Amino acid sequence: MATEPTQAGAQIEPRDGLSHVRGATDIPLSDATVSRLLLETAGRFADRPAVVFREQNIRWTWREFAHQIDVLASGLLALGIQAGDRVGIWSPNRIEWLLTQFATARMGATLVNINPAYRLSELEYALNKVGCKAIVAAEQFKSSKYLEMLQTLAPELARAEPNALDAAKLPDLRAVIRMGADKTPGMLNFDDVMRIGRERLDATPLDALEAKLSADEPINIQFTSGTTGNPKGATLTHRNIVNNARYIAIAMRLTEQDSLCIPVPLYHCFGMVLAVLACVSTGCTMVFPGEAFDPGATLAAVHEEQCTALHGVPTMFIAELDHPDFAKYDLSRLRTGIMAGSPCPIETMKRVVSKMHLSEITIAYGMTETSPVSFQSSTTDPLDKRTTTVGRIQPHLEVKIVDALGSIVPVGETGELCTRGYSVMKGYWGDDAKTREAIIDGWMHTGDLATIDAEGYCNIVGRLKDMLIRGGENIYPREIEEFLFRHPKVQSVQVFGVPDQKYGEEVCAWIVVRPGEQASEDEIREFCQGQIAHYKIPRYIRFVDELPMTVTGKAQKFVMRARMVDELKLAEAKTA
Repeated sequence: MATEPTQAGAQIEPRDGLSHVRGATDIPLSDATVSRLLLETAGRFADRPAVVFREQNIRWTWREFAHQIDVLASGLLALGIQAGDRVGIWSPNRIEWLLTQFATARMGATLVNINPAYRLSELEYALNKVGCKAIVAAEQFKSSKYLEMLQTLAPELARAEPNALDAAKLPDLRAVIRMGADKTPGMLNFDDVMRIGRERLDATPLDALEAKLSADEPINIQFTSGTTGNPKGATLTHRNIVNNARYIAIAMRLTEQDSLCIPVPLYHCFGMVLAVLACVSTGCTMVFPGEAFDPGATLAAVHEEQCTALHGVPTMFIAELDHPDFAKYDLSRLRTGIMAGSPCPIETMKRVVSKMHLSEITIAYGMTETSPVSFQSSTTDPLDKRTTTVGRIQPHLEVKIVDALGSIVPVGETGELCTRGYSVMKGYWGDDAKTREAIIDGWMHTGDLATIDAEGYCNIVGRLKDMLIRGGENIYPREIEEFLFRHPKVQSVQVFGVPDQKYGEEVCAWIVVRPGEQASEDEIREFCQGQIAHYKIPRYIRFVDELPMTVTGKAQKFVMRARMVDELKLAEAKTA
């Protein structure tokens, strides 16, 4: 089993009554690059299973996986892509995504994760912001026709030679590499790049290129959601993501004997770091149920591949638990995994432990800008700590909870969570001003409201931007959501503020009830009566079939709020 960090030399528990903690340091930081991490694992576990893509009927050992990565890296080099160039990847969960991730790392190019949900303006902004020289794209995903969007932005593709694009709107882009067998004018086929790579592999100095790479060089750009203004490109180094993945895997006690089911999207740090790189750091097998999350396909993958670990955001676990065929699947080999990506309802966590055999499941908290995990529960933490907190601080990191003036708050009090250490990004690509706003004296200001208890366990109570103020009372939506989750008919719930002329803001709740159930507004309010403060009881309650979500399962409260403002014809309360 992987060795868990000890508390020696750490300040895992707060001292002097202040919300300030430091992680263990007994397991040293690694200087390995992403490529070196993979090569070491492939050398140790050459013939063990590395990756399974069930929809694409691909099953590779670590030796086979490493070889295919070198083939693609050789092909990309033949196209003129060099160390430091940015290469975009725009695709659902496919083997091409994984190969591109590690092939770019092998040669020192920077992988740019493009959100699968992006439309024209977002795609144009992202590609130009970081100056992508090439993009690897699927043909389409759900209602998004990727190649058509690229053709709309770059009509010059119709008459361009492959790998020689000169587009007015995308001036840096030279190559579009498409997945699939069909041919598209101006584009290269992924399989053709692989063919070129195989032909030149023996003459390609990949080891020499890899040896020149530094762990402190940027290797990955991940765009934040951009719910307020344009997305920002968080720039991460090898050191950032390699070490975060190592400590994540240690917290789960992953080994080469484990197999992890990965239904979360690769473009997001959950899929790329908490899943893929964590597996690469240990030799654990990666199992991908499909291109996109489907609860039935996920359960079938766990059952048929005998997975021992499972990742997901809370909404994914809820969908799996409530699947009509849930009882048909054997999940008895499951042991661990991670629930993260958005606040984890306590009741959902309890069901996952009791019904899915995930007795050692962990909760993780972080943000893209911190590579991403800062806190994670341990497999040995008491169940109450694993269901009510996000665990304790990860190794080699430091966290403080501060008030509006920047002072560290006493233990148990709410404030903004700030992180410092190896995991903090280099910055936002091409945006020094935004970087200086976010990182102050080395501290990443997360915008998350949190508390730390006397044992060092952290609880995320909301977002600075989510907090609403009703008649002078600070209200944290997460607290109300956790309470409403206890109602036996409530499957999902989101709480947010809407404008009110008298109180400034009022509480609104959107609720999805469990299949076959019905509930009324009065029933919900009666459930709250006498249990939570009167000013926290939702004034507005709406029952909906589904909640608006991002592709990673995060609730879009700004969408809900806008709809309620429109429906209720509310006017924003004027403030000083």
